[in-house]
Amino acid sequence: MRAEPGDWLVIKSPVIGQPARRGQIIEVRSPDGAPPYLVHWLEDDRITLVFPGPDGHVAAAAEQAAADERARHRFERLQEEIAHHR
Repeated sequence: MRAEPGDWLVIKSPVIGQPARRGQIIEVRSPDGAPPYLVHWLEDDRITLVFPGPDGHVAAAAEQAAADERARHRFERLQEEIAHHR
């Protein structure tokens, strides 16, 4: 696993139906991009030092921005569909 500041760490939930945790990597302690990472978690605004396990993966900042944009467009289309069916 390799990362750089600005990338996102995503940790899958061990519980089915629960969302994954997502945090922005704000510092990489290793010169080669390996863990540990200092991560700012979205869900609770905490900053923690993380050694990700096999349930985690790194999403490049550009990759996560594109995924967020796709989700935003899906949400907008759904809102339009709901508005047209009223």
